[in-house]
Amino acid sequence: MRVLMFGWEFPPHIAGGLGTACEGIVKGLAANGVETLFVMPSASGDEDQSVTTIINASDVAVDTVSESVEEYLGKVKFVHIGTNMVPYTDPEEFSRLVEEERRRQVKDFSISYGQKFKFSGKYGANLMEEVARYAMVGGTIALQRRDEFDVIHAHDWLTYYAGIAAKELTGKPLVVHVHATSFDRGSVDDIDTRVFAIEQRGMQVADRVVTVSDLTRNIVINKYGIDPEKVVTVHNAVDFSGRADLVVERGVKEKVVTFLGRITYQKGPEYFIEAAAKVLKRTKDVRFVMAGSGDMMNRCIRHAARLGISDRLYFTGFLRGTDVQRMFALSDVYIMPSISEPFGISPLEAMRTGVPSIISKQSGAAEVLKYAFKVDFWDVDAMADDIYALLHYPALADFSARAGYDEVNALKWTQAAARLKTVYESVVK
Repeated sequence: MRVLMFGWEFPPHIAGGLGTACEGIVKGLAANGVETLFVMPSASGDEDQSVTTIINASDVAVDTVSESVEEYLGKVKFVHIGTNMVPYTDPEEFSRLVEEERRRQVKDFSISYGQKFKFSGKYGANLMEEVARYAMVGGTIALQRRDEFDVIHAHDWLTYYAGIAAKELTGKPLVVHVHATSFDRGSVDDIDTRVFAIEQRGMQVADRVVTVSDLTRNIVINKYGIDPEKVVTVHNAVDFSGRADLVVERGVKEKVVTFLGRITYQKGPEYFIEAAAKVLKRTKDVRFVMAGSGDMMNRCIRHAARLGISDRLYFTGFLRGTDVQRMFALSDVYIMPSISEPFGISPLEAMRTGVPSIISKQSGAAEVLKYAFKVDFWDVDAMADDIYALLHYPALADFSARAGYDEVNALKWTQAAARLKTVYESVVK
């Protein structure tokens, strides 16, 4: 079995859990006898290629075998809605704008035909443009390597257009992997309709949709209207390659409670701060750490100041690689208070390091973790009680650490990849 896989990032250069999951998946697939060609927008050259072949989309010139640009765009069947499109207009005006946009795409594609795009591979202001161009390059790669893969696998909405292009141009089956949805990235009133449309289109075109939890599977079925028969849950796992025995020297004598993740609405950082303030009213023998970055960072700093706990709450900024493991090794309790978390690999990594963990019931990880403490994200009193108990009852903390370690040790990427292989086999004729 051979897979053409479209991703957006790959360790060691990552911005979140997507790259980590992709690495675990390709390693697990290799252990199950599945070869992967992993395409990414901008490779750095230092990615581990012992278990996969990395294809740098920035090195590939757009060059299809279609007879015309219109034919190519017709096959791909995607519409790149530019920022000039107006959300509220009458049907006649909307049709005119759509036709103008179609002609602009044909013109832009004609100009760029045979050229290479230098992708940033970032999540910046030109993200939508990069997603559309990635589809063009993705189609080219699929045609060039048509005989080297049996199935296409696209991770998250950023790569769905590339997956669709590859399927339409080669006729190979497409599996899309949902690591998060628009409903996990913000409030219901704050959905990016462009991203939602891409997600829905990818799921509709796909032969199978893989979700990282039953929580996400329900969203895919109920919010996106996807047939339940083609939606399969494959829970994430954790990499166990010798990270647990990291020894670090602690610079403080107090216990340490850690939040590690993006400081954004989805992750519930303000609930962590509220719980921290409640714990600090009962004991001073503890320090809190927020490891990460995000659009709510300044707001959280001000929130901590208003609650009078700035001297006990530390912001480290974004951590990666060994620094993440060092942070876990320094921690006595890890907490993930996410409002909506499709899965959440970080508590698995914390428990892998022997750190007792508290997670929200609104997370996919709660479906597979028996020995993590579970609370509703909004219940800061219960959160504070659990933190206090793990800090002040050593027997409870020791049991949680030992049982949690054994539990996550059983959640291996080889097992998750075996399920993915079964999904591939179900769509390959």
